[in-house]
Amino acid sequence: MSLSFLGPQAPGSRVPLYTEAERRRRDASPWTRVQGVLAPLQFVVFLASLALVLRWFATGEGFAAATASVLVKTALLATIMVTGSIWEKVVFGRWLFAPAFFWEDVFSMVVIALHAAYVLALLLGRPGPAGQMAIALAAYAAYVVNAAQFLLKLRAARLDEAARGGAAVIA
Repeated sequence: MSLSFLGPQAPGSRVPLYTEAERRRRDASPWTRVQGVLAPLQFVVFLASLALVLRWFATGEGFAAATASVLVKTALLATIMVTGSIWEKVVFGRWLFAPAFFWEDVFSMVVIALHAAYVLALLLGRPGPAGQMAIALAAYAAYVVNAAQFLLKLRAARLDEAARGGAAVIA
């Protein structure tokens, strides 16, 4: 028998990610499409930025480009967090920490804190370039974990749709 933070479940059963009403609100919300555009865009920016940060660590060249890329990634993160919060309010009636996305939201706070720590370190000029880029890498590692959480939820939503006999949509 599996256990979730919402209580025990029968073997092989799983509570659907969305109720019927939540699914209808999700499908009708323009914020669903916004999230569907911003998430892959943020991932592409993350990959480019990661390459620039790693290039700086490997060669010592391109600090300005790496810094700019981390700032763009941070701005996209803030945007997706705000729009995601609006989406969560529309779909679940809560700005954050709806039961269906509780742990993803908790870990999103860690990701945001690490990105904010990078910006603060950059503004203060401490702990210096290597320390700043190390903070960026820590933020990126947390982002990868958080992105994986959301991809697993997207998969769960698609499995729910398939079980219902409906077409899969972006979660």
